[in-house]
Amino acid sequence: MNIQDKPRRTWKGIIKKVMIYFLSFVLIFTLGITLFLNIHPVFGGSPTNNQEEGYKKLDYYAEGKFVNFESNKTSSIDPDSYDSSEVIERNPKIQLSVSKIDWDKINNHEDSLTWFGHSTFLLTIDNLKILIDPMLGPIASPVSFVGPKRYSKDLLDAIEKMPPIDSVLITHDHYDHLDYTTIKKLNKKVKHFFVPYGVSTHLIRWGIPEEKITELGWWDETEFKSIKLALTPSKHFSGRGIFDRNSTLWGGWVIIGKNTRLYNSGDGGYDSHFKKIGEKYGPFDMTLIEGGQYDKRWSGVHMTPEESVQAHLDVKGNNMMLMHWGAFTLANHGWSEPVERALVAAKKSDVNLITPEIGETVKLEKNISLPISSWWK
Repeated sequence: MNIQDKPRRTWKGIIKKVMIYFLSFVLIFTLGITLFLNIHPVFGGSPTNNQEEGYKKLDYYAEGKFVNFESNKTSSIDPDSYDSSEVIERNPKIQLSVSKIDWDKINNHEDSLTWFGHSTFLLTIDNLKILIDPMLGPIASPVSFVGPKRYSKDLLDAIEKMPPIDSVLITHDHYDHLDYTTIKKLNKKVKHFFVPYGVSTHLIRWGIPEEKITELGWWDETEFKSIKLALTPSKHFSGRGIFDRNSTLWGGWVIIGKNTRLYNSGDGGYDSHFKKIGEKYGPFDMTLIEGGQYDKRWSGVHMTPEESVQAHLDVKGNNMMLMHWGAFTLANHGWSEPVERALVAAKKSDVNLITPEIGETVKLEKNISLPISSWWK
């Protein structure tokens, strides 16, 4: 045997062992992730075979997934406006304070709105308490050690002080809109949940009784006590895990009470559906329009503040509030830039954009007069 062959064989053996160890690690890691995704309840559930069979008849469901409608984008907004020319403070320098919550106002029978940051609202309409996209936890993520952290302290303690909630409305299942910890704490306080198709599977896995949940598709309407609810289309997507993208539906909500007509856009890009919503359900006394997390990469599924103002006009809104900001950093722009840009666009279009503090309660009227405090500065 050639003595020079021995080191060569030794190195081959070492490389072979390293490859075996590496592949074993990858296999174990993959199995661990798969088990975590399947076992941990934070990821929610999956639609049943019967549910999926029912979805097949929908014109916005194809090949086992929900799909957006064909784009007919009519916005004249400059696409370069998706990126900031200068990024200043993607997060606040200090923890945001929350306005002292006036529970007497919230418990009042008058129609009102209380913002808890991002896209979470507690409404009083017809003396019914309606909670939209309740995300009150500290982080928009399935795990505590990585993900967008809330600018303020978490607001989970507020749940204990809330009055009984007549209904919860969910727009879609992303972590910054549907929070496992929040839903678990709310369970006994909520009478009924209204969700887009498929989202019930998450709630059921988290202990919400099936009889307390109503699923709707786009343009579906339902009566709840004295109010009418309708799930409207939006251009977005869904998913809580690696393998469940678009397995559940997304949308916005129309809420029509005796004295107040309110529209919540949910998340989604700008398109012609806003005019259709305005024609069918407008005018609205109050619109809650997303426009706080924008990026060129997301131009089809999120709006710039300027597009948000145009969406408000399309749905025939009177008073407007920008949402999807003030709690988490998801996109590459300054954390307070959305509201600043929205105010400029609103002024140009003569739109009454209100900017209440987080935790502040606003009386819902035909013409809301609320001073712009620029509290974010």
